[in-house]
Amino acid sequence: MRYKENWEQTKAKYMAYWARENDDRPLLNISAPRGKRPHWPSSGMRGDPRAYWTDTERIIRESRAWMEGTYFAAESFPAISPNLGPDIFGACFGADMIFEETTSYSVPFIDDWRKCPPLTIRDDNEWWREIRRMTRDVAADARGDYLVGITDIHSGIDGLVSIRGPANLCMDFLDCPDEVKRRADEVFAAYGPFTQELYDIIGPQDGCTSWFSVWHPNLWYPTSCDFICMISTTMFRDIVLPQIVAEARFLGGRTLFHLDGPGALRHLDALLEVPEIAGIQWVYGSGAPSAAHWIPVLKRIQDAGKCVHVGIRPEEIDIPAFVKVLSEIGLPELKKEYAPEAIAIIEAIIAAK
Repeated sequence: MRYKENWEQTKAKYMAYWARENDDRPLLNISAPRGKRPHWPSSGMRGDPRAYWTDTERIIRESRAWMEGTYFAAESFPAISPNLGPDIFGACFGADMIFEETTSYSVPFIDDWRKCPPLTIRDDNEWWREIRRMTRDVAADARGDYLVGITDIHSGIDGLVSIRGPANLCMDFLDCPDEVKRRADEVFAAYGPFTQELYDIIGPQDGCTSWFSVWHPNLWYPTSCDFICMISTTMFRDIVLPQIVAEARFLGGRTLFHLDGPGALRHLDALLEVPEIAGIQWVYGSGAPSAAHWIPVLKRIQDAGKCVHVGIRPEEIDIPAFVKVLSEIGLPELKKEYAPEAIAIIEAIIAAK
């Protein structure tokens, strides 16, 4: 890999992570600017927003400049995941897309489920054609220099949010839960072929990744449902969890669940019961206390035999309590040595030229 040193060692660390056998230290996803080069040299959006988002020549040019100017330390690695925003999967069922400079979103179009035909993704859908083209373009450029990730797929119930709207879907959970289940099954029927075809495009490369910067030698993908912060645990188990389990089984257990925000924490126990979910990414959310505050949550995840994926702030690395608890819940060799080691890595990044 052109932009990454010690790639073979990095892959071995990820395999140990998936097997819950990384007993020397946690994986560290740390990168930093190399010298005085810009970390993210973006030209900024000009003209038509759609043209800006779908311009793979620009994406590749700017991403290669970013990779050239970045030091990928520890287990971080260079990758491009073609991206049209989290609603692209829903758009492939027929929704329009609106693009702004830093975000995009779909326009819900289902007003009445009774008038809606079965949900399918047509091969000639403009957004399905677009994301395949973008993935092919990036894969043709990569040639082993970096990894190509599968695009952001908000499937399952989140896919229904994209085409129905969150307020309407909340009412559907009360008014017609069986219809929600039926439509969610239709969305899942499209998920497998959608994911597999994108993986087949990038398949010749060395492994698989996504917007979620984790590596596996075979197809893997995050499972998620941001909608769950708005429903009860009963509704979650009855309507949402079966969809998550189906995706996890399709992925052969190679999945980490993206648990987003304190409002979703009430569903953690149900997720920990699913053997096909290998781990949990805990995202504590904007404005919430950071990682050290959530040590009891991280302990629950590891006590259930799952991988943990969490973002921490630099100032937390030397918090004795954070390090001590991590060493006590499955990292026996970590103990007090971890903090100075991590600090040394960060100092090396800062000093890198």
